[in-house]
Amino acid sequence: MDWSKQVVLVTGGTGSFGKKFIKIMLEEYHPAKIIVYSRDELKQHEMRAAGFNHPSLRYFIGDIRDQERLRRALNGVNVCVHAAALKQVPACEYNPMEAIKTNILGSSNVIDAALDAGVERVLALSTDKAVNPVNLYGATKLAAEKLFVQSNSYAGAMKTRFSCVRYGNVVGSRGSVVPVFLKQRQSGTVTITDERMTRFWISLEQGVRFVIRCVEQMHGGEVFVPKLPSMTVLDLARAVAPEAEIKTIGIRPGEKLHEVLISEDEARTTVELEDMYVVQPAEALWFGRDWEKKGQQLEDGYRYASNTNTEWLELSGIREIVAPIEEAFLQGKLG
Repeated sequence: MDWSKQVVLVTGGTGSFGKKFIKIMLEEYHPAKIIVYSRDELKQHEMRAAGFNHPSLRYFIGDIRDQERLRRALNGVNVCVHAAALKQVPACEYNPMEAIKTNILGSSNVIDAALDAGVERVLALSTDKAVNPVNLYGATKLAAEKLFVQSNSYAGAMKTRFSCVRYGNVVGSRGSVVPVFLKQRQSGTVTITDERMTRFWISLEQGVRFVIRCVEQMHGGEVFVPKLPSMTVLDLARAVAPEAEIKTIGIRPGEKLHEVLISEDEARTTVELEDMYVVQPAEALWFGRDWEKKGQQLEDGYRYASNTNTEWLELSGIREIVAPIEEAFLQGKLG
């Protein structure tokens, strides 16, 4: 895939993922044009002020809830990375219809506008919380995944293809627990919800590079899942604030003890490759089942969960990941 000939649009382009994706695109892949699509004019202004002012960059103010604006923005676009979402669990629980309007109806708008504009590749970002969801955020992302996978049947003979990427917590992203721990350690006390809690973790750069690879390899209909290490939240707190007192405050509504990236039922149509899994569409009515020839079928009953993972991060590994986030925090560039 020749990125230099691609026009790329990123929904939610002013977020943590969007900015990192655009930075790597501009520095290494040099697309013909890259469009930031977001609803916040201040964040777009701040991006420009921070040096995101390359000649190939365009800033579109618009909401994914606005299908007509999306149609205008996607005109002439080859690749769309859909990263816009409401993702704060407590906010989604308290404002359920807003989460539905953005994460589900907004995703539907992206799909319809991409079909109308003839966008060739559309990749949506999902989350481990979409697997067996216990909160509204996870439920909306599950619905968005289903929309993206099934919309390949609407594409038919057209060139538009839809796929998803599903991964775990992004260390240091907006809303991540790491900046919270960094702030809390100043008081000498760090709070966690449960000592047993485990999570999959991925760095922002790893997430972006995985998405770029998946855009290049997608056929349509897949959900790509990277192989990730797990860590306990207790170890994360110890790595960030080794001298602070750790206080357990109890699990929050809508929170799981452990996260799952592939369920037992999905495993039946999932193929394992060297560094990732590919969840193929359950219905082989159109396309997306080509991965069967490239990887190994998972054993019956397989479950990819953070607490039964074979790869774990120890304290030294966690500190290595957290170090650049801590440095940014101390310089006032984070939180």
